[in-house]
Amino acid sequence: MKRTLFSMAIAALMITSACSSNDSTTAASDTTATDATATDTSGMATSGMPADSGMAAGSAMADPNGPTAPHSTDAEFMKSAAASDQNEIQLSKLALEKGVTGMVKDHANMMIKDHTTSTNDLKSIAQKKNVTLPADMDAEHKTIAADMRKLSGKDFETKYMQQMEMDHQKTLNTLAAHQKMTKDSDVQGFITKVQPVVQAHLTMFKQHASGTM
Repeated sequence: MKRTLFSMAIAALMITSACSSNDSTTAASDTTATDATATDTSGMATSGMPADSGMAAGSAMADPNGPTAPHSTDAEFMKSAAASDQNEIQLSKLALEKGVTGMVKDHANMMIKDHTTSTNDLKSIAQKKNVTLPADMDAEHKTIAADMRKLSGKDFETKYMQQMEMDHQKTLNTLAAHQKMTKDSDVQGFITKVQPVVQAHLTMFKQHASGTM
């Protein structure tokens, strides 16, 4: 009789222990699942693009109704693109001569570097098409440069930054417009390569003007 009662007690103890273990396992699984869900939710929020991201809100866009440089033919487009590069390069060199500092100086150096690269890329295409590119600013910007030489200090910096914003908007408009017109794969490739650079420049100048840089 005592043996029977003892055996029953042991069996009851084992059942209780097993139930307790199962409850702990279930609770741990629930906790793990909750943690995993939290991690997944966090990951989705992190990897998703916020609706109010700076890139979405601040990126400059081509204006289909805005001014464009001449681009009725591929040759005309290449010539105006080369002149546009010279406009930015030479006005930026003037800015350095005028002693601009800080972010304006950084912008000027970037314009010289990036638009020199653009010109070199364009030259190789123009040579294939027997197109002679201009090596100087257009007449309008020669006049603008002459007027800017009379300025100094903050007045010069303000005018330089405003001119860069206007020029890059016009260039971006021209690139977008000609990309829809041209059937030349080399010209298409050039536009595809340079357009994001011009867009980034314009975004930068717009942000500087709005005080967000």
